Amino acid sequence: MSTQPLLRVRHLRTHIGTPRGTVRAVDGVSLEVERDQALGVVGESGSGKSVMARALMGLLPPRSASSGEVFFQGRDLLSLSRKEQSEVWGKQIAMVFQDPGRPLNPVVRVERQLTEGMRRQLGVGRSEARGRAVGLLREVGVPDPERRLRNYPHELSGGMRQRVVIAIALACEPDLLIADEPTTALDVTVQRQILDLLRRVQRERSMSLILISHDLAVVAGRTDRVAVMYAGRLAETGSTREVFDAPRHRYTRALLAATPALDHKRHTPLRLIPGSLPDPTELPEGCRFAARCAHAAEECLDLDPYLAPVGADHHVACANPAAAPTAPTTLASGGDPLGR
Repeated sequence: MSTQPLLRVRHLRTHIGTPRGTVRAVDGVSLEVERDQALGVVGESGSGKSVMARALMGLLPPRSASSGEVFFQGRDLLSLSRKEQSEVWGKQIAMVFQDPGRPLNPVVRVERQLTEGMRRQLGVGRSEARGRAVGLLREVGVPDPERRLRNYPHELSGGMRQRVVIAIALACEPDLLIADEPTTALDVTVQRQILDLLRRVQRERSMSLILISHDLAVVAGRTDRVAVMYAGRLAETGSTREVFDAPRHRYTRALLAATPALDHKRHTPLRLIPGSLPDPTELPEGCRFAARCAHAAEECLDLDPYLAPVGADHHVACANPAAAPTAPTTLASGGDPLGR
């Protein structure tokens, strides 16, 4: 088996033209995803995480362009022709979107939507594809799968539609599944079921997973590694345990502080991160978080930090990283990750 990462992204930049100017949505991101590994990508809305995912899938809007390198199983996806890319996207790399209704055709039965990709990409016959479809629905927890194949999407609940979407994504047995805010449109109980389902399927199928979320709690117990994005760049990366137990970037700590702990008292206001993300068409020269950071020094306004090691498997983009906490900083601790 190859010792190379399944996915290796180097200096990825994605710029989108708008009437207001060019949006630097992803600006020099480098990361890796190993085989059989789950990576969580977190950050506020507008941090660039979803644009990065769409760049990997070739789903960027008009007037956009990407540069850099995206090596998947040794091939640079950005250098492939559209025909070559189509052989990768959907078959080797699949995606689950946040709105379960978006990828489903409302006037086509579930069976056809589940079997089309298998028949086209894998070359299986109608009967075999139907049998596989039943197995996929059963695998993702859809009850009475034979009957559900005859349903139209509108006849299913939001949670059931998302399970069908996951089944479709798994139909061609991808090596990498990208889940972009897959539970945002669902209620809390169904959210946990879908997230646990993704982690279980990832492990049972020995595939890789990129789980994108604005919520650190979503990735806390369901990923092996985490990458924190801010204003188009990576702020902190490392093993999920290390980043949660010893967050070193003030933005990561602020995200943790804004996440309810297990003992959070009802009717008690949550801490908010002051300020807002910088304008993506007019990004500052120095640290992009400096305007919101209570610990910013003069050098932070000029120095543009890149990821540097603060541990064996822990990197932070900060001129003056926070000291490692003396006690683990977890979502269940009830403490203040900002140290206030």
